Amino acid sequence: MDKILLIPIFVPLIAGFALLFVPNTMRPLHKLLVLAGAIVAFALAIKIFVAPAVLGYSWSILQIDGFKLGLLLRTSPLRSFMLLFAMGFGFLISLYTLKAEPVAESSNMFYGSLLLTIGGSAGVLLSNHLIFLLIFWEIVTVSLYLLITTGGKSCSFAATKSFAMIGFSDAAFLLGVGIVWTLAGTFVISEISVATTSAAAVAAFLLLMTAAITKAGALPLHTWLPTSGESAPASVMAILPASLDKLLGIYLLVIIVSDIFVLESGALSVVLALIGSATIIIAVMVAMVQHNVKKLLSYHAISQVGYMILGIATMTPVGIAGGVFHMLNHAIYKCCLFLCGGAVEKATGTAELDELGGLGNKMPFTFVACLIAALSISGVPPFNGFVSKWMVYQGVLKMGAAGSTMAGKSLWPVWLTAAMFGSALTLASFVKIIHSIFLSRNPSHKTDIKEVSGLMLVPMGVLAVLCVLFGVFYKIPLNLFIYPALNIEPGTAIFGTWDSALATGFIITGLLLGGAVLVCGLVARKSRTVRTWTCGEIMDNDEMIVSGTHFYKTISEMGGLKQLYKRQEQKWFDLYDIGGTLGTGFSRFLSWLHSGLLPMYLTWVILGLLIILTVFGRIW
Repeated sequence: MDKILLIPIFVPLIAGFALLFVPNTMRPLHKLLVLAGAIVAFALAIKIFVAPAVLGYSWSILQIDGFKLGLLLRTSPLRSFMLLFAMGFGFLISLYTLKAEPVAESSNMFYGSLLLTIGGSAGVLLSNHLIFLLIFWEIVTVSLYLLITTGGKSCSFAATKSFAMIGFSDAAFLLGVGIVWTLAGTFVISEISVATTSAAAVAAFLLLMTAAITKAGALPLHTWLPTSGESAPASVMAILPASLDKLLGIYLLVIIVSDIFVLESGALSVVLALIGSATIIIAVMVAMVQHNVKKLLSYHAISQVGYMILGIATMTPVGIAGGVFHMLNHAIYKCCLFLCGGAVEKATGTAELDELGGLGNKMPFTFVACLIAALSISGVPPFNGFVSKWMVYQGVLKMGAAGSTMAGKSLWPVWLTAAMFGSALTLASFVKIIHSIFLSRNPSHKTDIKEVSGLMLVPMGVLAVLCVLFGVFYKIPLNLFIYPALNIEPGTAIFGTWDSALATGFIITGLLLGGAVLVCGLVARKSRTVRTWTCGEIMDNDEMIVSGTHFYKTISEMGGLKQLYKRQEQKWFDLYDIGGTLGTGFSRFLSWLHSGLLPMYLTWVILGLLIILTVFGRIW
C-alpha cells in the first residue's frame, strides 16, 4: 500500500482542524502552519505526479453483506495532474495570504479553513470510493462557508446562500450515489460502468451532473458565486470559485461521463451542450453591466464554465480535451484576475469601478499581470485561453461533421455561435475593466497609492507567466497533462493547424513596429502640452474622468434586454430566492392548516379518510 497518498490529504486536514482552535493572537503561527501545510501537500503532489506506476491505498472499515465501506485511494493520470495543480494553487494562495491578511478576529478560521480546503480537495481527487469522495466533497463545502464568513458580518448572507445552494446539490449527489450503488452493486469508482438505458440510470446521471455543475458554478444553480464574489475576500474567491471548485466540479463531470456512466442516451449530451451554451451567453451578458470588480469576475467565472461543459458535451476527443484544458487554463487566469482584484482593493480600499482609475503607472506589475490574464480569458492569441477555446470550437465542428451519429448534431451552429459570441463579449467586458482600473484618470482622492507587497505579486506573476507559456507552448501541457489524463494519443485530437511560435513572432514584430512608430511620433512632436480647459476655465481632474462603467449602458437599456436586466437585478431568476419564496408560502399554508380550530382539524380528518377509502377501499 502507498501510504504517501494519505499525507497530502490528512496533514492539511489535521493541521487545519487544529488551527481552528489556536487563538487569534497567534497569527504568526497561523501563517507558518498554513504555509508549511501547503508546501508539504504541493511537494507530495509533485512526487505523486512523477511516480512511474499507479499508486493505491486501501483500508477496510466496515462490511455488511454486499455493503463495503473503506478508504480507497488511487492515482491515475487524470487524478495526478489535477492534484498537482490543485495543490499548486493552494500553495500560491497561501503565499498571497501572508500579506493579504483576513480580519484579525477570524485569522484562525481563515487559515484553518484554507488548509481544510487543500486537504479536502486532495481527498476528492484521490478517492476511489464514492462515499469517501462525498465526505471530502462536503469538507470542501463547509470550508467554503467558513472562508466566506471570514470577510466579516457583511458576508453572512453570502456564506449562508452558498452553503444552502451547494448543500442542495450535495443532497442530489448523495441520492445519485445511492442509485449508482443500487445499479452497480459497488461504490468503487474504478469498478462502476452504468449504461444510461434505464430511467434510474438517467436519474442518477442527472443528479450527479447537478452536483458537478453547481460546484463548478454553471447555470441554473450559479447565483451563490456572484453573491459571494461581491463580499468575500479576493483570496477566498481565488482559491475556491476561481480554481479549486472549477477543478473539482469538472473533475466530477469528467469521471461521470467517462468512467461511471456509458452515455447511451444522446439526449444527455444535448442537455449538457444546452447548459454550456446558455451559461456562456447569459453569464457574460450579466457580467458586462456590473460595476463591482469581484462581482464582474464572478460572472465571468460562471461564463467560462460553459466552455468546459460544452467541450465535454461534444463527446469528441478534441472537445473533451479542450474542455479539460480550458478548466486548467481558467483556473490559472481567473485565479490571477481575482488576485489582481484583491491587490487593487487592498491598495485603494475599494472594488467599485466607479471609484478607480489611473493605476497603470502606480501599480505597473499588477497592471501587466491583469492585462495578460484579461487577454487570456478573452481568447486572444497567443495566450492559453485561445488554445483551449479553439479546441472547444473544433469539438463542436467535429460534433456536427458529416458521418457523426451524435444526437443534436444539427444544432452545432447554435453551440458554435454561442461559444464565439461569448468570447467576443468577454473581451468587451475586460476592455471596460482595464480602462476603469488602470487607464482612465486617477480620481483626486486616490492619489496616495502604491504597488502591493512582493509576496502578493509573486503568485500573480507566476500565474501570468503560465498564461503565456501554456499558450505559446501549448503542446507541452497537452502532451504532459491533458492527453495522458484522457487516454488520448498525442497528435490525434486536434485536426486544425495553429503555429503558436510563428504567430507569436508576428505579434511581437507588429508590437515592436507599432512602438517604434509611436516613439518616433513623440520625439518629432513639437507642440506644447497644456492642461485641459473649457470656456477659459481649467477643468477639474474629476470632471474629465470617463467612467468605464458606462461603456455598455446602452445594452442594458435596449428594448427586450432592459426588462430582463431589471428582472435579473430583482432576482426573478435566482433559484435561491425562488426557493425561499416557495418555502415561505408553504410554511404559511401549514400555519393556516394548524389554526387551532376544531372544525378545521375535523375537515382534514374527513378528507384524509375519504382519500384513503377511495385509493385503497375502492368504494366507488
